[in-house]
Amino acid sequence: MATLNINGESRSIEGSDDTNLLWAIRDIAGLTGTKYGCGIGLCGACTIHVDGVAVRSCLTTLGEVAGKDITTIEGLSPDGDHPVQVAWRDQHVPQCGFCQAGQIMQAASLLSEKPNPSDQEILDGMAGNVCRCGCYERIVSAVRQAATGT
Repeated sequence: MATLNINGESRSIEGSDDTNLLWAIRDIAGLTGTKYGCGIGLCGACTIHVDGVAVRSCLTTLGEVAGKDITTIEGLSPDGDHPVQVAWRDQHVPQCGFCQAGQIMQAASLLSEKPNPSDQEILDGMAGNVCRCGCYERIVSAVRQAATGT
């Protein structure tokens, strides 16, 4: 059993140290906003924050996150008013929506590291997150809006 701090709440998670964090978050903790995409860390659908840094939960184990702060899309902003979430709505980013939680978490992490990134820095910072619908122009616009407020 592991005790994890998920979205500011201490949770006891039944599993060994090598239990996959994605499945622990979804199946044990019941936080289904984090999505399974590829299972090998290439698509970014499962992106969460560990101590404020974007990580692929499909490649992370319970043992690796013990004692660290984990934030899922549900904990980014309980009211959905994080600047990235607001920009996502304003820019009408989602099409199918499947990748969006991971995209938003990646963008929030990027902006915490680089509060005013150039378009190239946005492209580079978001490169590991795949949008099956090809909404990349709207994603860049949303990240830019979240950074600048316009």
